Amino acid sequence: MPLAAYQALGALLFTLGVAGVLLRRNALVVFMSIELMLNAVNLSFVAFARQHAAVAGQVAVFFVVAVAAVEVVVGLAIIISIFRVRDTVDLDSVDLLRG
Repeated sequence: MPLAAYQALGALLFTLGVAGVLLRRNALVVFMSIELMLNAVNLSFVAFARQHAAVAGQVAVFFVVAVAAVEVVVGLAIIISIFRVRDTVDLDSVDLLRG
């Protein structure tokens, strides 16, 4: 499979993730959209690493996966905490930090 096909798929997944972050108001959907964008970047890293027979791209993917795992733990804890206080995960109704 050519590198351009991987890049096109990565661009499509990243675009879907950006659209999800910008258009949706549910915190969980926004959270999943961010994960979709991270996976699109990982696909590009792996495709370039395979194309150039280098390990650097796969090492970068390892760090991105580690950061994504930490993000899931912290983000879900925040979302669950907000849900317990507000009974909703709608981002428009969450204004806890407004002064």
